[in-house]
Amino acid sequence: MTERQNPTPEHRGADRYEIRLTGHLDARWTDWFDGLAVSCDSDGTTLISGPIADQAALHGLLQRVRDLGLPLVSVRQVEDDEPDQTHPTRESAPHNHRGD
Repeated sequence: MTERQNPTPEHRGADRYEIRLTGHLDARWTDWFDGLAVSCDSDGTTLISGPIADQAALHGLLQRVRDLGLPLVSVRQVEDDEPDQTHPTRESAPHNHRGD
């Protein structure tokens, strides 16, 4: 009998993701999003970014986004050699247009 092995992806550590939402959340939400960076853009969106351990953690994070009721704009995996997304209209002052 031939034994089949399932291919497994090479373990590279946590992948970096950028999740963009419509609406503003301030930096106080960082803890709720497992320490990921939370920043607001002047275009009315929030960017949540940083390393996410695996697909299960990504799905858990997306469930939290769903629970907030803010529309999801995009989810993007950032390549290791790609610099973090910087947006020229990013505001330096945090906003909280969503409940505490």
